[in-house]
Amino acid sequence: MAHHKSAIKRIRTSAEANERNRANRTRVKNAVKSMRESLATGDAAASTATLSETVSTLQRMARKGALHKRTAARRISRLAKALNALKK
Repeated sequence: MAHHKSAIKRIRTSAEANERNRANRTRVKNAVKSMRESLATGDAAASTATLSETVSTLQRMARKGALHKRTAARRISRLAKALNALKK
């Protein structure tokens, strides 16, 4: 257990950040999952709208640091590629 005031504060802020990042990662997983489900239905118009929301979520989480920026870019790229394959 920490004894110094700064160490106690660091534990508290780390716990808060951990909770916040966990919620953000869950939000990303749910967005990607909804996009995959939308692609599975085969409806290109609905998938395009869902992709927009998913991209927004991924970029926001990368900006906040919950995801690495290249991880977000890779996921966006793969989802867009899947959508383009569906449109053809």
